[in-house]
Amino acid sequence: MHDFIIQSVSTSDARFPLPPGAGSDSIHETAEYCFAVARLKTDGGLQGTGIVLTLGQGNQVVCKAIELLSERLVGTSIEDLMADFGRFSREMADHPSLRWLGPHKGVVHLALASITNACFDLWAKSRGVPLWKLLLDLSPEQLVRVLDLSYVEDVLDEKRAIDMLREKQASRASRERILQTGYPGYDTSVGWMDYSDDKVRELTKCALDQGFYAFKLKVGSAEESRDLRRAAMLRELAGNDKTIMFDANQHWNLPDALRMCRELSKFSPLWIEEPTHPDDLLAHVELSEAIAPVKIAAGEHISNRVLFKNFLKSSALSFIQVDCTRVAGISEFLTVSFMAKLFNRPVVPHVGDMGQMHQHLMFFNHIALDHEVAFLEHIPHLRKHFVHPAKVSAGVYSTPQDPGASTDLKVNAEA
Repeated sequence: MHDFIIQSVSTSDARFPLPPGAGSDSIHETAEYCFAVARLKTDGGLQGTGIVLTLGQGNQVVCKAIELLSERLVGTSIEDLMADFGRFSREMADHPSLRWLGPHKGVVHLALASITNACFDLWAKSRGVPLWKLLLDLSPEQLVRVLDLSYVEDVLDEKRAIDMLREKQASRASRERILQTGYPGYDTSVGWMDYSDDKVRELTKCALDQGFYAFKLKVGSAEESRDLRRAAMLRELAGNDKTIMFDANQHWNLPDALRMCRELSKFSPLWIEEPTHPDDLLAHVELSEAIAPVKIAAGEHISNRVLFKNFLKSSALSFIQVDCTRVAGISEFLTVSFMAKLFNRPVVPHVGDMGQMHQHLMFFNHIALDHEVAFLEHIPHLRKHFVHPAKVSAGVYSTPQDPGASTDLKVNAEA
């Protein structure tokens, strides 16, 4: 096995215009999805690619932070780096100057995520395997060494994490069948905020024909009656045997969230997503209690494992939407997945990576940690820009087979 040495780190500010209305919600009016890309080049010509999602303005700031954080990688072998990546990740996160800009959130944390994701991509490529297989082939001790468990030891320390993996090893074979059947997806792209009712209706019918059985609608309109009308329409289109979810993208304050969540609960959604400000832990607790048995989901703007720990300990969320392009990359995603398992909460990621890395991570979560099979968000708008786009057929993600984390973009495939 060749041990590749990182010779340089570069960034690219990759921006992709979207069709009219696509990607819109109650807070973010955007027609552009963007990646702050970290690229690790090695002595053997192999390259690792890491991505984090932004909406345009500020993407260049994340790229600059990647450059500042990644200086220590040059000259390091990927095997040495990943043998103790948890420690290295913590050192980057605790940069003596840049930590002040977070800590562990915002632009600097996004930069750390892009670097981390590039490291995992390079590691898997260097071993010639897809990311999910790399993770599954690691011993429990090796896997836990890639995690930074600082500040969450009261819930998850190294011994507990190793024990969790060992406890599930004997039954892995029964769960590996998912590698043949694939991981189910749900369709977000039917219900963007700026889509007309007619377009939502058309796209939902198309998604049903494609085999999807779960659909998400953006809510938080200026006129609440519009939300309720469209919610009723989606329930009618999907029928009572399909799953629907509503996503407010943090639009409401607590009183408005309580009122609107109760109204939307009449349509029997599986969850209501991001009903209020993502930092308001107590509001999520109150909402969870008020609208039960309808569930609360959040995570795309919960920025680190410590916050997730607090949401889990407080029973504030039923679905954990941790995103490896929001927390500190794949490593911190895995830490949150371990904690979610301890609290018996399903992980259903927000796919800021368009499902490219998360497809690997969901296979790992199910096989190694015995997380239940829920489904994985599907947003297809950037498929054409990836060298190896996620393959979704009949509403199901196929198991990726190409080496790496599926993050290579055509725009810098030859860079």
